[in-house]
Amino acid sequence: MDYNNNRTREELYSQSISAGKRKYFFDVKETKAGDKFIVIAESRKLFDNNTGSFYFEKNKMFLYKEDFEKFQKGLNNAISFIETGVIPQDDFANEPAMGETRDDNNVIDGIDFNF
Repeated sequence: MDYNNNRTREELYSQSISAGKRKYFFDVKETKAGDKFIVIAESRKLFDNNTGSFYFEKNKMFLYKEDFEKFQKGLNNAISFIETGVIPQDDFANEPAMGETRDDNNVIDGIDFNF
């Protein structure tokens, strides 16, 4: 299979937004299994003092459909805080951190560690 034809087939939608020296890309792609996901990319124009020329630095983030709701809520909370200065209700306080498991019967909750 030709790699370029495969890439074209996987990209279902693309939108770019210019913002000063930055450009944001929102691309919807599809896995071989038919699952859709979003690739959010930021491209920044930077100057290299050593070569005296400009170059672009690109960063990507992949967002899968099972995370859309939480991602949207977190983004909305951050935007709301910036606009109002009011800290939003933390809906994620009881979520385990990445790599951790949730343990509702945590034995150490009532232990005083101040010796």
